[in-house]
Amino acid sequence: MSNIVAIVGRPNVGKSTFFNRLIQRREAIVDAVSGVTRDRHYGKSDWNGKEFSLIDTGGYVKGSDDIFEAEIDKQVELAIDEADAIIFMVNVEDGVTGMDEDVARLLRKVTKPVFLVVNKVDNGKRAEDAVEFYSLGLGEYYTIASINGSGTGDLLDALVDALPEVEEQEEEEVLPRFAVVGRPNAGKSSFINALIGEDRYIVTDIAGTTRDAIDTKYNRFGFEFNLVDTAGIRKKSKVKEDLEFYSVMRSVRAIEHSDVCLLVVDANRGFDGQVQNIFWLAERNRKGIVILVNKWDLVEKDHKSTNEFEKHIRKQIEPFTDVPIVFISALTKQRIFKAIETAVEVYKNRSKRIKTSELNETLLPIIDNYPPPAYKGKFVKIKYIMQLPTPQPQFAFFCNLPQYVRDPYKRYLENKLREIYDFTGVPVSVYMRKK
Repeated sequence: MSNIVAIVGRPNVGKSTFFNRLIQRREAIVDAVSGVTRDRHYGKSDWNGKEFSLIDTGGYVKGSDDIFEAEIDKQVELAIDEADAIIFMVNVEDGVTGMDEDVARLLRKVTKPVFLVVNKVDNGKRAEDAVEFYSLGLGEYYTIASINGSGTGDLLDALVDALPEVEEQEEEEVLPRFAVVGRPNAGKSSFINALIGEDRYIVTDIAGTTRDAIDTKYNRFGFEFNLVDTAGIRKKSKVKEDLEFYSVMRSVRAIEHSDVCLLVVDANRGFDGQVQNIFWLAERNRKGIVILVNKWDLVEKDHKSTNEFEKHIRKQIEPFTDVPIVFISALTKQRIFKAIETAVEVYKNRSKRIKTSELNETLLPIIDNYPPPAYKGKFVKIKYIMQLPTPQPQFAFFCNLPQYVRDPYKRYLENKLREIYDFTGVPVSVYMRKK
């Protein structure tokens, strides 16, 4: 579970460039995951061995200038509520603007660490100009040039020092954690109420294990797990319910903190962009995923409806289509236990461990029959396979020329692993390593 850092500020001060610089620094170290990152406003970064999640609020503001002001205020308020630290970015070229003063006014009341960052300071003259930002009343500021990265080191040193220590969960037994996520009004609360409506199944309520999600220890069908509810969290009077940023911000913590995500989709609204954002968030965090299409009882349907709807969702989530989709109604309790049984299956798939000897006996002959295509006249020979000791399925394929194995072949290997060992609902990572 990592801390959340939000980058706030008015449009065009360089928030996205800074954000991209921070998450790419990390992505350069980790193997790039094949496939596209669909949502570029959320990423992970680390500095001095401390990991944190980064949210670029700029990507969520849409609209004309007058709408901007209201939206930005909303986002800053949300960031203040949800993030552990806030980076407030301004731009030396424009000097202090009215909108900057607005944001500063909101941030002055905050007890959390706030870092005032003056961007585009790439020479001595501009460093002198930056002095005027003292007038925002936020104390010291950091000067950076996000385009070439100068100054970011000092800022990050101070940032990770100020982040609160992340408390590790201390539980005698580590129970699987299922997070119920989705956009507002999709029926997350109704689903959870339908599940735990009978009080005798609830063992304990652990409030405040995460700062804002409620954990319910649930025991049924001989299976015990923690249900992480993001729905019933403090309703924000100030926040418009449909704000995309709100759902994502909310889901970040719950997703990072879970083993399996139950993504609740409103059948009437379909699998829209906001739901897709949350789906890719879970996928990028390598969590198990079950898609629950709720309010299915309210949809006009014929014998083909379910297949059509399912086909549409699978099209949207390519290439990761091996995800269970359950049609439910929280209101009539239709298939809600099927939803939990499916989540349990996905959890088991995610924790599956395959013996190295078995992997090699099964897969090496398949690879011999269909080896990686030659690239630039070079032939790749895969010699050995092992599963890495990570919480989710990751496999290392050792070969002579890892750099020549292209993405389509990695996907082929992933599909073979899925076919043979059943990893339904779980992202699988395939890495090529030098033998």
